[in-house]
This record gives sequence, C-alpha cells and structure tokens, in this order.
Amino acid sequence: MPVLFKLFIFSVLLSLVVAVPLTKRSFKVERVRNPNFKGRNGPRELLKAYRKYRMPVPQPLLDAMNNQSNGTTPTITSITQADTSESESLRLDATGGSSTAAAAGTATGAVTATPEQDDVEYLAPVTIGGQTINLDFDSGSSDLWVFNTQLSPQLTAGHQVYNPAASKTFKLLPGHTFEISYGDGSAAAGNVGTDVVEIGGVSVQNQAVELATKVTQTFIQDTQNNGLLGLAFSKLNTVQPQQQKTFFDNVLPSLAEPVFTADLRHNAVGAYEFGRIDNTKFTGQLAWIPVNTAMGFWQFTTSAFSVGNGQSVKVKPAQAIADTGTTLMLVSQSVANAYYSQVQGAKNDPNAGGITFPCNTNLPDLFVDVGGRYMARIKGDDIRFSQIDATTCFGGVQPTTSALEIWGDIFFKSQFVVFNGGNNTLGMAQHV
Repeated sequence: MPVLFKLFIFSVLLSLVVAVPLTKRSFKVERVRNPNFKGRNGPRELLKAYRKYRMPVPQPLLDAMNNQSNGTTPTITSITQADTSESESLRLDATGGSSTAAAAGTATGAVTATPEQDDVEYLAPVTIGGQTINLDFDSGSSDLWVFNTQLSPQLTAGHQVYNPAASKTFKLLPGHTFEISYGDGSAAAGNVGTDVVEIGGVSVQNQAVELATKVTQTFIQDTQNNGLLGLAFSKLNTVQPQQQKTFFDNVLPSLAEPVFTADLRHNAVGAYEFGRIDNTKFTGQLAWIPVNTAMGFWQFTTSAFSVGNGQSVKVKPAQAIADTGTTLMLVSQSVANAYYSQVQGAKNDPNAGGITFPCNTNLPDLFVDVGGRYMARIKGDDIRFSQIDATTCFGGVQPTTSALEIWGDIFFKSQFVVFNGGNNTLGMAQHV
C-alpha cells in the first residue's frame, strides 16, 4: 500500500507539472534610420519588383537601366551592369561545414534593425549559432539563407559571415538543398542545416538555415545584406527534398498572440513585433482581411480605389500581396492611369522606364480597397519616391505587368499591418 500511495502521489504531482502552461512571449525588432543613406533609385526598384514575381519587364525599363549603367542617364544612385541582365550567373565556391545536434526552447528580448541604403530593406541582427549577422525581413518569401564560410573570402568580402564549423549547435541536413531568386535577378543556392536562431532574445532551436554556396553579383556587392529571413507561409520554402518551416511558424506556439506586426515608417523609427499588437501605433480599429494562402503569400482581394477626395471607383477584382521585401507599390494599369491622371505633368517616361512627374507637383492621396473591408490611405507624400534628375521624380506607385498587385513599403509606410498566423488574416489600420 505505501508503494501504491507513493506512486499515486507521484502521478498527481507529475500531472500538475505537465498542466502548468508555458509562458507566452512577445518581442520587438526596432529599426533606426541608416546614417549612410545616399538616395533612392526608382527604376532599379521597379525592375527588382518585376523580377521577384517573374513579371514581364517592359523594354523601356531595361533600356533605362542599361543607360544608367552606361552613365547616359543622370540618377541619384547608379547600379552595375550585372543588375540589368535577365538573370545573373551564380558565383560559387564551396568548402565544408560542421555539425552538432540542437534541441528545442525559447527566450525573450528586443533588438535593433537598420534600414539599408536607398530606404529599400530594413535589416535586423539575427543570431545563428551564437553568431550575429544582419538579415532582411521579407514577408514575400519563406527561406532563411545566409552568407557563410562555404563561400570563398573573395565572394564574402565586406559581409558578415556565418561559420557553421564555429557553432556548437549546427547540424547538417544530408541531401537537402535550396535555390531561390529575388528582385533584380539576384539568386542564391546551396545546402541546408539546422541551428539555434535568436531574434530579440527569443530562440528557435532546430531552425532550418540555408547556407549559400552560390550567389549572384548583386548579393556580393551589397555588403549591407548578408541574407534574408522569409516571413511568408512555409509552403513557399524552397528546400528540397523536404520543405522547412519559417522562423515565424516555428516560434508561433510560444507567442502570446499568433501574430507579427509591421510598423514601418518613412524616415522615422519603426519596428517588427512578434506576439503582440501595440494599440498605440494605429488609429481607430483594425480591419481584418481574409488571406488567400493558396500560393503561400499574404495575399488578398482588392476591387476598388479612389483618388484624393474623389468617389470610390469599382474595378475588376484582383489579387494583391503584402510584401515587406518589395519597395514600390504595383497596382493595376487602370488604377495607375486613374491616379496619375490627377497628377499634373505625370507621364509614362521611356527614358526612366516608368511613370514620372515634376518634383514640385502636389500628389493626391490614393485610397485602395483591401478585401472589401477597408479602404487604405496611401499618402501622396509617400508616393514621391525618388528623383530622376533635378526636376523629375519617379513614382512609388507603378503599374503591375501581371495579374498580381504587389503592395510593398510604399503601402506599409502609411499602414500598421498585422500578420495573423493563427487564423490567416491581415489586420490593417492607419498609422498614428
């Protein structure tokens, strides 16, 4: 009997321990303005957006980029000839990696993120296996890939580099590979392992980390960017033969709320926050929009717009993607035409490869429908993206060349956006 009684007491205590709920967490990734900001390049960002989503690239835009490379078109920021090719060749140099096992767990904290030159990508320190590198948070992709020591020193010069051999928790995934392309034709490919990944003090162990053994010239030259952290749905992950979960999907069970938020502002402090919705960052109530996850994006329907104080106009319903990894906002041709018809001096400029207007022109606000539940206001000042020359500016809103609309940072600068992984919805409201 005493033995049975002890077993009973032990089982009761065990059940009590198991029943204790895990502490749910939240953490913030703050960004600061890049002090090395040198100006924006509208045509380049338009080209990157088209290529990221495999959209047809109009010949005038390709010509404009070639003219920039040849120095025949005045621009604020020049680019390299490699950026104008239809697809860059991958540079490769592979050595080996090391492996040790990892386990599961979490923590909590906050980190600082830095906007990259051109106000294009918002970077944040991410610690992998005890090594900290700056990565781009991209809600339009689902891979976490990094520059690493499998690439030769010539290719990684100026970059922060992850060394799997120096990590005590790295473990190679035999036979697993990845290959992904972005933006302006840039691409990366290589092998895959797992390690402890920490953002803002919160750790995910056994997180898939994709190790580039091949990279294109754009990534090599961009020494501010050492890889990307995808925040779209895991079905977009490119790892083969078995897809891997994103950091967000892995950290989701430990979050106080199953969300991350984007509070990204023009020339001002903003942040990504995981596990919490900060009600002080927006006005009014959040509108909740169902997400179409079929393609793996944060995708929704849009079917109306208005310009300035004009009446709302219905248009053919289209699919749009909320993408923190794209700079411009790509809308349907009809919406772009209607908006710029209200902008004095606006034109489709073949020399610039997109829609331009006199820099001294006042721009009206653009209102766009989100899922039939919310009209988002894009401030006119945010649509004035970059200068082509002393008097001509490039529009931050440009026409898409496919059925998809891509709502990038131009959209996010006016909106507080919640990505809800619990019920696959987007919450939106105007910034405070």
